Amino acid sequence: MVEDEQDLARALLALLAHERYQAEWAASVEQAYAKLAEAEPDLLVLDVMLPEGEDAGFKLAQDLRHSGYPKPILFLTARDTLEDRVHGLDLGGDDYLTKPFEVPEFMARVRALLRREGQTKQSALERGPLRLDFAARRVFWGGQEAVLTEKEFALLEVLAHSPERVFTVNELLDRVFPEASSGHHALRMYVSRVREKLAPEAIVTVPGGYRLGLS
Repeated sequence: MVEDEQDLARALLALLAHERYQAEWAASVEQAYAKLAEAEPDLLVLDVMLPEGEDAGFKLAQDLRHSGYPKPILFLTARDTLEDRVHGLDLGGDDYLTKPFEVPEFMARVRALLRREGQTKQSALERGPLRLDFAARRVFWGGQEAVLTEKEFALLEVLAHSPERVFTVNELLDRVFPEASSGHHALRMYVSRVREKLAPEAIVTVPGGYRLGLS
C-alpha cells in the first residue's frame, strides 16, 4: 500500500491484518520502489497524490506497467473526476476507488482483485488423476467429478496454482480463511475434507505446511 496519509494507512493496515492479509506500507514513491525491490506483492493499493507530486501515483503505475509489472493495481485516492478515473485505468490500473470510501467496499474490491489474479494464472491443471477447471470451478479425480464447497475449492486452487511449492499454514490462512477465528482448526478441517472427497494423496502435509500431492 502506497499512501502518505499516516492515519489512513495505519487504519487500513490494521484492517488488513485483522482479515489475515499481510500488507506492507510505503509513504512515498521512493519507499514504494524500495519495498517492491524486496518482494512483488499480489496487489498494489496506490494513492495518486504523494510527496513526489500530485500525479506521482499515476506516474508510478505507468512506470511499473512499462517495466512489466503484472500484478493488479487498485487506485485509492481523493482524485474523483471522471477524467482521473479514466486516466488511472488507462495507465494500467485494474480498479479505482475514491475517498471517502466504505470499508466493506474496499475489502470487497481487494478480494475481487486477488481472486481475479489467481484465476488468470492458468485456466486448468491436470496432475495425475486430478483435473481442475479454474474457470468453471470444477474438480475431477480419475475422470469422476468431485463436488467441493467454495472454500474447499479455494484451498485446492491456491495449492494448484503453484503445485511444487510448500504453502505455510499462515499463507493458506491469509489467502483462504481470512475471516476464520479458529484459523488453524478450520484449515485442518478443510484439508481433511478435500482428502476425503478426492484422495488422501491429493494434499500432502510437509514440514512447514502443505503442498499439492501427486508430484
